[in-house]
Amino acid sequence: MTAAVAAVSFAPLDAAAVSAPQAGDSLGGALSDTMAELIDAIVAADQMMASITAYRARLIDQARSLSELSARTTAPQCSASDRPGGWDAATVAHRELVTELACALRLPERSTETLVAHSALLATRLPSTLDALEKGEISYRHAQSIADHAASLPEETAGDFETAVLPAARTLTVARFERAARVQRERMHPESIEARHTASAVDRSVSVTPARDGMAWLSAYLPAADAIAIHNRLWDLAGSLASKTGSPANKTGSPTSKTEQRTRTQLMSDVLVDLLVDGEIVSPDGQHSIGGGIRATVMVTVPVLALLGLDSPPATLEGFGPIDARIARELAATAPGFTRILTHPETGAVLSVGRDRYSPPVDLRRYLRVRDETCRFPGCGRLAGNCDLDHTVDWQTRGPTDHDNLAHLCPGHHHVKHHTRWSVEQLDGGVLQWTSPLGRTYLTNPALRIGSAAA
Repeated sequence: MTAAVAAVSFAPLDAAAVSAPQAGDSLGGALSDTMAELIDAIVAADQMMASITAYRARLIDQARSLSELSARTTAPQCSASDRPGGWDAATVAHRELVTELACALRLPERSTETLVAHSALLATRLPSTLDALEKGEISYRHAQSIADHAASLPEETAGDFETAVLPAARTLTVARFERAARVQRERMHPESIEARHTASAVDRSVSVTPARDGMAWLSAYLPAADAIAIHNRLWDLAGSLASKTGSPANKTGSPTSKTEQRTRTQLMSDVLVDLLVDGEIVSPDGQHSIGGGIRATVMVTVPVLALLGLDSPPATLEGFGPIDARIARELAATAPGFTRILTHPETGAVLSVGRDRYSPPVDLRRYLRVRDETCRFPGCGRLAGNCDLDHTVDWQTRGPTDHDNLAHLCPGHHHVKHHTRWSVEQLDGGVLQWTSPLGRTYLTNPALRIGSAAA
């Protein structure tokens, strides 16, 4: 960082002083001057934050360079195929850097991967962008957008792309600049959009992001044509449903009829849920059905007192967290069956098979899935149902198949445990203590603490 950032403090605004001006003074002028000073200070603070993010990018890229140098000079010279898991020295060094940094910054690893990649791009291929960021001429979000687009272009094109879009970054909002940068990137990309679309479609996915008050965001990364088609289909089905029970619903206005009390936006959401969860769309009067689908399953941990309608701890929805007792009872009422999980000393779930077998039995797997809920590496949120059950002390080194020697790890962190210098120890109560390659320790707690079975 070329210039020191000075700490700035501001005295609180004295409302009494400006509300009772002396004779001849202008209250409006005093307020205007104070507001102008505040706006200038906010702009200066924003520029300082931009400068600090540039400084951070340089530091991160220095750490990346040091990590790669260490891998080249200290690792044995062998091919990736000769190393455990197929990880060569560079891959091990990269994974150690990302996991170390993610834990230190308390960031998700995917965000940290992006942070490292952007820092490398800014420091090596986009020097003018990094310079503008350091001077506070653009925000870090503008720099991220430039780096994102430049990363998808051939290396020799990055400089021309930067030159073309950087002036706009100095004047446009992030949203407007993103659109302009995307158009410029399309013009400069040497590969046809058909080929790029085919490659990008491989990454299509669906994800859930928990929100407040028992709500969540369901997001899908899809080919644009499919996304628009799904949206239009939901719009049409919502309109069809509304027309069978009254006049068509408008987009965001008042309810459409005495029978149908939902707006069209609400109808679209309910149509999506009905199709994918309940398998059909039914009107409020129960007389009309549209479409068809499949029945989904969810895993919910429900305290027995909640099922009885009594006060109890909240139920827990896998992959989300607490939900209210009413929803839990509704789910339980329509469940095809129940899985008994260790919540009481009399359940008798199997917690250990010692050295008798490597694979845990079904009830132990269910116990651990509820206990862990997600991958147990620091910061990872991948659901336990999509993870491996790992022996903390390896089976090959006499580790038992016990509840206190098993934990869920996603495939990526399973590799990290076995092929990097990260190590883990399982403490009492299912707590895992991880030690990083630099010797820093991190604890991960189980999602649910479950009592021990009776002897």
